[in-house]
Amino acid sequence: MADVDTGGGGGGHGKHQKKRAKKLSTKLDMTPMVDLGFLLLTFFMLTTTFNKPKVIGLTPPVKDTTHKTKVDTTSLTVILSGNNKVYYYKGLLAMTSDSNNIKLTDFSDKGIRQIILNNNGFVAGLMTDLDKKHKANLITDSVYDKLKDSVEGKKQAMFVIIKTDSLAKYVNVVTMLDEMDICNIGKYSLIDASKPDIDMIRDFNQKNNIK
Repeated sequence: MADVDTGGGGGGHGKHQKKRAKKLSTKLDMTPMVDLGFLLLTFFMLTTTFNKPKVIGLTPPVKDTTHKTKVDTTSLTVILSGNNKVYYYKGLLAMTSDSNNIKLTDFSDKGIRQIILNNNGFVAGLMTDLDKKHKANLITDSVYDKLKDSVEGKKQAMFVIIKTDSLAKYVNVVTMLDEMDICNIGKYSLIDASKPDIDMIRDFNQKNNIK
Protein backbone atom coordinates (compact mmCIF):
# COMPACT_ATOMS: atom_id res chain seq x y z
CA MET A 1 0.00 0.00 0.00
CA ALA A 2 1.26 3.41 -0.85
CA ASP A 3 2.47 5.73 1.86
CA VAL A 4 0.11 8.44 2.98
CA ASP A 5 1.36 11.77 4.18
CA THR A 6 -0.15 12.60 7.56
CA GLY A 7 2.15 15.48 8.35
CA GLY A 8 0.69 18.89 9.10
CA GLY A 9 1.58 22.44 8.42
CA GLY A 10 2.04 23.56 4.92
CA GLY A 11 1.97 20.14 3.37
CA GLY A 12 5.73 19.74 3.59
CA HIS A 13 7.61 16.49 3.11
CA GLY A 14 10.12 16.91 5.88
CA LYS A 15 11.31 14.79 8.72
CA HIS A 16 7.84 14.71 10.36
CA GLN A 17 6.44 12.50 7.56
CA LYS A 18 4.83 9.29 8.92
CA LYS A 19 4.06 5.94 7.30
CA ARG A 20 0.77 4.07 7.81
CA ALA A 21 1.11 0.42 8.83
CA LYS A 22 0.51 -2.01 6.00
CA LYS A 23 -2.83 -3.82 6.32
CA LEU A 24 -2.82 -7.58 6.03
CA SER A 25 -5.27 -9.39 3.77
CA THR A 26 -8.52 -10.45 5.52
CA LYS A 27 -9.18 -13.34 3.14
CA LEU A 28 -9.92 -16.61 4.96
CA ASP A 29 -9.26 -20.06 3.57
CA MET A 30 -12.49 -22.04 4.13
CA THR A 31 -11.19 -25.32 2.74
CA PRO A 32 -10.48 -26.85 6.18
CA MET A 33 -13.99 -25.88 7.34
CA VAL A 34 -15.56 -27.61 4.34
CA ASP A 35 -13.55 -30.75 5.06
CA LEU A 36 -14.63 -30.64 8.69
CA GLY A 37 -18.26 -30.23 7.67
CA PHE A 38 -18.14 -33.34 5.50
CA LEU A 39 -16.45 -35.30 8.28
CA LEU A 40 -19.17 -34.32 10.76
CA LEU A 41 -21.91 -35.12 8.25
CA THR A 42 -20.41 -38.55 7.60
CA PHE A 43 -20.07 -39.19 11.33
CA PHE A 44 -23.71 -38.37 12.11
CA MET A 45 -24.98 -40.39 9.15
CA LEU A 46 -23.07 -43.46 10.35
CA THR A 47 -24.00 -43.13 14.02
CA THR A 48 -27.62 -41.96 13.78
CA THR A 49 -30.42 -44.52 14.02
CA PHE A 50 -33.06 -43.77 11.42
CA ASN A 51 -36.72 -44.18 12.40
CA LYS A 52 -38.37 -47.14 10.79
CA PRO A 53 -41.62 -46.37 8.97
CA LYS A 54 -44.67 -47.34 10.97
CA VAL A 55 -47.13 -49.50 9.13
CA ILE A 56 -50.46 -51.00 9.99
CA GLY A 57 -50.70 -54.74 9.62
CA LEU A 58 -53.83 -55.79 7.79
CA THR A 59 -55.12 -59.25 7.07
CA PRO A 60 -56.96 -59.13 3.73
CA PRO A 61 -60.38 -60.79 3.61
CA VAL A 62 -60.62 -64.27 2.17
CA LYS A 63 -61.69 -64.57 -1.43
CA ASP A 64 -64.11 -67.39 -0.70
CA THR A 65 -67.57 -65.92 -1.32
CA THR A 66 -69.15 -68.56 0.92
CA HIS A 67 -67.28 -67.19 3.94
CA LYS A 68 -69.40 -65.01 6.21
CA THR A 69 -68.31 -62.92 9.16
CA LYS A 70 -69.76 -64.33 12.37
CA VAL A 71 -72.05 -61.82 14.05
CA ASP A 72 -73.43 -62.24 17.58
CA THR A 73 -74.41 -60.13 20.58
CA THR A 74 -70.75 -59.33 21.35
CA SER A 75 -70.13 -57.86 17.90
CA LEU A 76 -70.24 -54.19 16.96
CA THR A 77 -70.50 -53.13 13.33
CA VAL A 78 -69.04 -49.76 12.34
CA ILE A 79 -69.77 -48.32 8.90
CA LEU A 80 -67.58 -45.47 7.64
CA SER A 81 -69.14 -43.09 5.13
CA GLY A 82 -68.59 -39.63 3.62
CA ASN A 83 -68.32 -36.34 5.55
CA ASN A 84 -66.61 -38.22 8.41
CA LYS A 85 -69.86 -39.96 9.32
CA VAL A 86 -69.63 -43.10 11.46
CA TYR A 87 -72.69 -45.36 11.61
CA TYR A 88 -72.84 -48.29 13.99
CA TYR A 89 -75.11 -50.99 15.33
CA LYS A 90 -74.72 -53.83 17.79
CA GLY A 91 -75.44 -57.42 16.93
CA LEU A 92 -77.46 -58.11 13.79
CA LEU A 93 -78.77 -55.40 11.49
CA ALA A 94 -82.52 -54.89 11.69
CA MET A 95 -83.77 -55.48 8.16
CA THR A 96 -87.00 -53.50 8.49
CA SER A 97 -87.05 -49.72 8.46
CA ASP A 98 -89.46 -49.57 11.41
CA SER A 99 -86.91 -51.27 13.67
CA ASN A 100 -83.76 -49.79 12.18
CA ASN A 101 -81.07 -50.15 14.87
CA ILE A 102 -78.43 -48.03 13.10
CA LYS A 103 -77.06 -45.06 15.04
CA LEU A 104 -74.79 -42.17 14.06
CA THR A 105 -71.64 -40.86 15.76
CA ASP A 106 -68.28 -39.30 14.87
CA PHE A 107 -64.57 -39.42 15.70
CA SER A 108 -64.71 -36.98 18.62
CA ASP A 109 -63.64 -37.86 22.19
CA LYS A 110 -67.23 -38.82 23.01
CA GLY A 111 -67.78 -40.52 19.69
CA ILE A 112 -66.96 -44.00 18.42
CA ARG A 113 -64.11 -44.52 20.91
CA GLN A 114 -66.37 -44.06 23.91
CA ILE A 115 -68.97 -46.34 22.34
CA ILE A 116 -66.40 -49.10 21.86
CA LEU A 117 -65.08 -48.72 25.41
CA ASN A 118 -68.59 -48.83 26.85
CA ASN A 119 -69.31 -52.09 25.04
CA ASN A 120 -65.95 -53.70 25.78
CA GLY A 121 -66.11 -53.66 29.58
CA PHE A 122 -64.90 -57.26 29.95
CA VAL A 123 -61.55 -56.54 28.31
CA ALA A 124 -61.28 -53.09 29.92
CA GLY A 125 -61.56 -54.62 33.40
CA LEU A 126 -58.83 -57.19 32.77
CA MET A 127 -56.56 -54.66 31.05
CA THR A 128 -56.75 -52.25 34.00
CA ASP A 129 -55.03 -54.74 36.32
CA LEU A 130 -52.60 -55.76 33.60
CA ASP A 131 -51.62 -52.15 32.88
CA LYS A 132 -50.99 -51.50 36.58
CA LYS A 133 -48.62 -54.45 36.81
CA HIS A 134 -46.82 -53.36 33.66
CA LYS A 135 -46.37 -49.77 34.84
CA ALA A 136 -45.07 -51.04 38.19
CA ASN A 137 -42.48 -53.16 36.29
CA LEU A 138 -43.92 -56.35 37.77
CA ILE A 139 -44.05 -57.93 34.32
CA THR A 140 -41.77 -57.50 31.31
CA ASP A 141 -42.84 -56.02 27.98
CA SER A 142 -42.85 -59.41 26.26
CA VAL A 143 -45.01 -60.98 28.98
CA TYR A 144 -47.34 -57.97 28.88
CA ASP A 145 -47.80 -58.30 25.11
CA LYS A 146 -48.60 -62.01 25.41
CA LEU A 147 -51.11 -61.48 28.22
CA LYS A 148 -52.69 -58.58 26.32
CA ASP A 149 -53.17 -60.73 23.21
CA SER A 150 -54.68 -63.45 25.39
CA VAL A 151 -57.17 -61.04 26.99
CA GLU A 152 -58.17 -59.45 23.68
CA GLY A 153 -58.71 -62.86 22.12
CA LYS A 154 -61.05 -64.26 24.77
CA LYS A 155 -64.52 -65.38 23.78
CA GLN A 156 -66.16 -62.65 25.87
CA ALA A 157 -64.14 -59.91 24.13
CA MET A 158 -66.01 -57.73 21.67
CA PHE A 159 -65.63 -58.33 17.94
CA VAL A 160 -65.68 -55.19 15.77
CA ILE A 161 -66.67 -55.31 12.10
CA ILE A 162 -65.43 -52.26 10.19
CA LYS A 163 -67.28 -51.61 6.94
CA THR A 164 -66.74 -48.91 4.33
CA ASP A 165 -68.96 -47.58 1.59
CA SER A 166 -67.93 -45.84 -1.62
CA LEU A 167 -67.79 -42.43 0.11
CA ALA A 168 -65.47 -43.42 2.96
CA LYS A 169 -62.10 -41.68 3.17
CA TYR A 170 -58.82 -43.52 3.56
CA VAL A 171 -57.79 -41.34 6.52
CA ASN A 172 -60.93 -42.39 8.39
CA VAL A 173 -60.13 -46.05 7.83
CA VAL A 174 -56.65 -45.52 9.29
CA THR A 175 -58.16 -43.61 12.23
CA MET A 176 -60.59 -46.45 12.89
CA LEU A 177 -57.79 -49.00 12.85
CA ASP A 178 -55.91 -46.86 15.38
CA GLU A 179 -59.00 -46.93 17.59
CA MET A 180 -58.81 -50.73 17.61
CA ASP A 181 -55.40 -50.56 19.25
CA ILE A 182 -56.37 -47.75 21.63
CA CYS A 183 -59.50 -49.58 22.79
CA ASN A 184 -57.73 -52.96 23.11
CA ILE A 185 -59.75 -54.62 20.36
CA GLY A 186 -57.94 -57.75 19.25
CA LYS A 187 -60.74 -59.20 17.14
CA TYR A 188 -61.85 -57.10 14.18
CA SER A 189 -62.28 -57.30 10.42
CA LEU A 190 -62.35 -54.81 7.55
CA ILE A 191 -64.88 -55.46 4.78
CA ASP A 192 -67.12 -53.60 2.33
CA ALA A 193 -70.56 -52.41 3.40
CA SER A 194 -73.34 -54.66 2.12
CA LYS A 195 -76.39 -53.50 0.19
CA PRO A 196 -78.68 -53.92 3.25
CA ASP A 197 -76.28 -51.74 5.23
CA ILE A 198 -76.39 -49.01 2.60
CA ASP A 199 -80.19 -49.24 2.30
CA MET A 200 -80.67 -48.94 6.06
CA ILE A 201 -78.26 -45.97 6.21
CA ARG A 202 -80.22 -44.24 3.45
CA ASP A 203 -83.44 -44.86 5.35
CA PHE A 204 -81.86 -43.58 8.58
CA ASN A 205 -80.67 -40.40 6.85
CA GLN A 206 -84.11 -39.72 5.36
CA LYS A 207 -85.89 -40.16 8.67
CA ASN A 208 -83.45 -37.93 10.54
CA ASN A 209 -82.98 -35.39 7.72
CA ILE A 210 -79.25 -36.07 7.48
CA LYS A 211 -77.41 -35.07 4.32
